[in-house]
Amino acid sequence: MTMSRVLVTGGGRGVGAAIVRALAFGGFEVVFTVRTAVAEAEALIAEIKAARPEAVLEARPLDLADKGAVDAFAAQVAEEPFFGLVHNAGMSYDTLAAMVDQDKAERLMQVNYWSFVKLAGALIRPMSRARAGRIVAIGSIAADVANAGNAIYAGSKAALAGYCRTLAIEGARRGVTVNVVAPGFVDTEMLAPYAAYRANVEKQIPAGRFARPEDVASVVAFLLSPGAGYVTGATLPVDGGLTAALAIQR
Repeated sequence: MTMSRVLVTGGGRGVGAAIVRALAFGGFEVVFTVRTAVAEAEALIAEIKAARPEAVLEARPLDLADKGAVDAFAAQVAEEPFFGLVHNAGMSYDTLAAMVDQDKAERLMQVNYWSFVKLAGALIRPMSRARAGRIVAIGSIAADVANAGNAIYAGSKAALAGYCRTLAIEGARRGVTVNVVAPGFVDTEMLAPYAAYRANVEKQIPAGRFARPEDVASVVAFLLSPGAGYVTGATLPVDGGLTAALAIQR
């Protein structure tokens, strides 16, 4: 098994693109999935190769909401050598907890949670045989702190964190680490609906600003580095101190 090949879900834009960039510049070979961001993925590959001609990158189409497609993709990558898996892809669904549409909620759970379970299950076997592997899931501080209208998204990220803790202890003796990176507010298109509230939200974040995608990508890159070999079963907040702060301000 090559010690440098990583699969990243949802790598075409936003945090995913920043992760692909950080790993490619860190010397990893990167395979990343895209659903609609095909043009952005091509531009990202061109940008990286212009700065690092020897970089090995590949974008593959995958709709994580399509259970059959995920099953087929998981069977395919299980036969390939991967040192790392980063599950970045995700979707949001805002509605009050008492008004949840189950079909929409199940679609979100398929993308945010079940697709990761399937891919991690496929890749941890060869990682275990090689006694080397790194699995990172992009969670959210929403898994631990409540925000009105966020029940299903928060539930999916809490499920992701719980699964990762168990997978971590199951894989630890075989050289596979499993961790969660939990961002707070990140400056991406996903937060565009909240643009009107941005200034007010930023005032409540101790660091005084939203995270940049690169802030999240740097922590992911660390977890795939040799220095993180003894870090497993952890959730690392990347939230500018938001969850450490008392919500009520004097």
